[in-house]
Amino acid sequence: MSDEPIELRMSNGRMAFGDVPEQIDELLQEAVKARDVPEVCESLLWEAHRKGPRVLPVFHALYKFYFNRKKLAEAERVARIGLDAAALQGGFQADWSQLTAGSTDWTAAGPARFFLFTMKALAFIELRRHNRGKALAILAKMAEIDPADQVGYGTIAALARGLDGEA
Repeated sequence: MSDEPIELRMSNGRMAFGDVPEQIDELLQEAVKARDVPEVCESLLWEAHRKGPRVLPVFHALYKFYFNRKKLAEAERVARIGLDAAALQGGFQADWSQLTAGSTDWTAAGPARFFLFTMKALAFIELRRHNRGKALAILAKMAEIDPADQVGYGTIAALARGLDGEA
């Protein structure tokens, strides 16, 4: 984690994945300040989750925390729980492999946007775990449901294709 506050807003000032109550935002910001003490940072992130178990940005901060510390199994676990939470809030199927472009409004901020970002994170986690096939399956589904590539999964797809020298 960097010294910078966790920025969860889009360019128009709206929250990217839903509103973050002030007490939870404060915990997230404390976690950023405690980044050099991983145990404290992790504890603050989980405290934020306990206080807001449905606050999607907390899942984002948690899976990034674990990913940055190369704890890929934990990052994947949190990301998958976050996908379930987003699907429940957004009213669409939690199993990404069953989704279609019409499953929800994928251009909407909130649960749909969080779901796409988290799918992208899962694809990257799979690449880091040397599971290129799983990563490509996730990315193919993302291309189907978000052809405009709103969340930048194309960069991960190019990386995945480049692993075998494909164009």
